[in-house]
Amino acid sequence: MNAITNLFSLTNKTALVTGANTGLGQGICIALAASGAKVLGVARRSCQETSLKIEKSGGSFAEILVDLSEPSAIDTILCEARKHTERIDILVNNAGIIKRCDAIDVTYEDWNAVNELNERFVFFLSQALAKQWIADGCGGKIINIASMLSYQGGIRVPAYTASKSAVMGITKALANEWAKYNINVNAIAPGYMATNNTANLRSDADRSEAILDRIPAGRWGTPEDMYGAAIFLASDASSYVNGFTLAVDGGWLAR
Repeated sequence: MNAITNLFSLTNKTALVTGANTGLGQGICIALAASGAKVLGVARRSCQETSLKIEKSGGSFAEILVDLSEPSAIDTILCEARKHTERIDILVNNAGIIKRCDAIDVTYEDWNAVNELNERFVFFLSQALAKQWIADGCGGKIINIASMLSYQGGIRVPAYTASKSAVMGITKALANEWAKYNINVNAIAPGYMATNNTANLRSDADRSEAILDRIPAGRWGTPEDMYGAAIFLASDASSYVNGFTLAVDGGWLAR
């Protein structure tokens, strides 16, 4: 491996990925493990499928099962992580929820549920790891998962749009304060991906066609499309990239 390609190696690094049991989170876990990282996957449900895929390829994976809506979730994650590693080097804030509803009908409960996980949890888990990284002076990498709705308003998802707009803002704000500590804070904004979150959209023939008509690449994205961006932002190759949100969208925003 030469000096250039070695920039993308994650050997001897440990990555913590939330929402690791399916979809984009699972894909990111697979990518980071393939690049050499030991991956700790956080989810409410079993990550067995993720684990099997990684271990089949010779990678390292361990799951941390926790309900992220619980007030003690961050403490639980950090406590469980210490059983597997002395240090977390990479954090991927992928876990999130979406509730579809006309804006006129949104309840306080639904608004709070979406923003608690998609926004508040992202900030405070990042803060918890940054405290450790600043104390040990070794830096770290934070990758937040934003959205096309970090840029746009969307339809029938006002709470989700608010939360993902906040994710982009938080990414910039934290980068401004933590870059001096060698902590890189960046984000990925996936386009329209074939995951559980978009099942309803893809099953609606008219809506799906309208979406595909706007995507220059002419297809829905897949978790595999996230591999390169995740490895880049987790690795030394992005050491001078701070506060940026990278769109992986098949060209959607270019339209």
